[in-house]
Amino acid sequence: MSSSDPKSRQRPGPWPPAPDSSSMPPASWAKRTGFRPKFSGETNATDSGNLALPPRSKDPHAHTDLEAGRLRGSSAVNGEQESVKAAQPQLEKAKDESVRRRRDSDSLPKGSAPVQNGQTLPPPPPSEPANQPRRPARNEDVVDVLPQIGDDDGFVARHSHMKYELRDTPGLVPIGLYGFQHYISMLGSLILIPLVIVPAMGGTYEDTSNVVSTVLFVSGITTLLHTSFGSRLPLIQGPSFVFLAPALAIINSPEFQGLNGNNFKHIMKELQGAIIIASAFQAILGYSGLMSLLLRLIHPVVVAPTIAAVGLSFYSYGFPLVGACLEIGVVQILLVIIFSLYLRKISILGHRIFLIYAVPLGIVITWALAFLLTEAGVYSYKGCDTNVPASNIISDHCRRHVSRMKHCRVDTSHALKSSPWFRFPYPLQWGTPVFHWKTAIIMCVVSVISSVDSVGSYHAASLLVASRPPSPGVLSRGIGLEGLCSILAGLWGTGTGSTTLTENVHTIAVTKMGSRRAVELGACILIVLSLVGKVGGLIASIPDVMVAALLCFMWAMLTALGLSNLRYSEAGSSRNIIIVGLSLFFSLSVPAYFQQYGISPGSNMSVPSYFQPYIVASHGPFNSKSGGLNFVLNTLFSLHMVIGFLVAIILDNTVPGSRQERGVYVWSDPETARREPAVTKDYELPFRVGRVFRWVKWVGF
Repeated sequence: MSSSDPKSRQRPGPWPPAPDSSSMPPASWAKRTGFRPKFSGETNATDSGNLALPPRSKDPHAHTDLEAGRLRGSSAVNGEQESVKAAQPQLEKAKDESVRRRRDSDSLPKGSAPVQNGQTLPPPPPSEPANQPRRPARNEDVVDVLPQIGDDDGFVARHSHMKYELRDTPGLVPIGLYGFQHYISMLGSLILIPLVIVPAMGGTYEDTSNVVSTVLFVSGITTLLHTSFGSRLPLIQGPSFVFLAPALAIINSPEFQGLNGNNFKHIMKELQGAIIIASAFQAILGYSGLMSLLLRLIHPVVVAPTIAAVGLSFYSYGFPLVGACLEIGVVQILLVIIFSLYLRKISILGHRIFLIYAVPLGIVITWALAFLLTEAGVYSYKGCDTNVPASNIISDHCRRHVSRMKHCRVDTSHALKSSPWFRFPYPLQWGTPVFHWKTAIIMCVVSVISSVDSVGSYHAASLLVASRPPSPGVLSRGIGLEGLCSILAGLWGTGTGSTTLTENVHTIAVTKMGSRRAVELGACILIVLSLVGKVGGLIASIPDVMVAALLCFMWAMLTALGLSNLRYSEAGSSRNIIIVGLSLFFSLSVPAYFQQYGISPGSNMSVPSYFQPYIVASHGPFNSKSGGLNFVLNTLFSLHMVIGFLVAIILDNTVPGSRQERGVYVWSDPETARREPAVTKDYELPFRVGRVFRWVKWVGF
């Protein structure tokens, strides 16, 4: 009878039952740091892509907020802890070991206050009885967060999956191997831009070989500088695709179309002058502290469409050039897709070989196939010679096949034979730079967009390998050093500026290698390889069709990496959907208007079809008395990334939205970060240089 007594009878638990509090922590950064967007619809996913569903709760007293549809628990916004609803005694044993390791490595005093993202956190309140839940109002923000294993200073061990973190130094041999692997996996980003711009400038295969060697040399030097005196994150510096479109616009400007003689050196000197001035502007932007002010306007909703527009802007160059030799170009694209997607989970000796080396493996196999087809005589036509200029070919039979022969054969380039074994790249090797204000203004605007790209890369990379995101001062220091590195690129003559490559984040996540020392050792190997002229000659010998096929994959990857910044915001919010959609659409539509303005359908252009979008300066809608002003405005408004950036930054900073909805980047607080040994070791300048400039707070801690 006692069991039927309503006072003593146990009250039933809620339905559906709440998830077990000891379930696996989510894998994406946003969930590991406690951020769960209210509208995004993200799921808990493991690294391999399988869904990690929490088991049913064993506690009958655990309650679920039925109105909000979420388990009430600890909540956080983009890494900032708001409240802890219930204690987690079942995780204490797991925490103890993490606490002990962290105190030993970072020398944190016992009893130190927990800190997260530079913010000192209050101790968690005592747990409340499970059978007395508070029912929240409908407009109350409830964040769905699974319990997380934290360390002694309250920071979630979100990068425990990394093989080597930022300050790890496991040994010379492992670091050398991982460093070389890091650069090989990013081979496409380092070498493809010279293979595009040098032929566009009228350069020979020897010129392409020399520029490739120069790019490798400057990339190694600037990477060493950045890991030592910049942001100090393991980020490779190199020629960015952000600079490619404006460089092509300058190359195809009307004043260079009728040049006689060595067009390559003349145009290269023009690019050098524009890059040097723009790089000085970027250095001032960083070291003056203005970048810290600009950070208030740069959020994930701005970064995502801006970087995505960079990749989407080259759609007219990619497959149209692949179509010149479909049997080679399509095979190259399919191989890279198969390696990076279908075979990505295959592991050999603990390494995902196909995922990490998708681009190099694709190049080797496709190049071998093209060599076999060339030797078999598939691209040999009687009486036709690829060395004869097209204007001198009389036979209609040869005219019909000369394009196919040039694009499909692998023996049309003599770069490998003509390149020397040793060549040292030196400053001003192409001559004295030429300075013009109109090209400098274009590159200055591009340097701002390059800085926006770097902001997203710094934030994402720091969440993978560092103990905290950098402070605004450290970020400004990194942008300032990128400006100085681009000055070096301008002096050496790489054709583009030097900046943080967007593909760094993907490479770090795939290789699980975040050691600063590995990237530095890899940079030293890159410098040594740049001195071997045959290396540049080998890269310059890659057929044009294979280059275009690789660029199709690289630009698609760049677009995806840009859009991936939306994971820090509420990607399903109608506000963000509309802003990103408008930014992407107008980034394609507005430049199309400028590029097509004044062109008749049957007009005969003097440049290939895939370069026609970059000759807008000669026929754009701006037609004032100032030719230089017309060049600047027509060129800037024909660049997809400029339009995308302007639309996104205006809308994101004028349309109302909460910090959680906008996904505002959270940077470490300078004062708090200065007191933490772990953050100091991560970002402080070496050789006690930071102590000399400690008073310059806007470029450090």
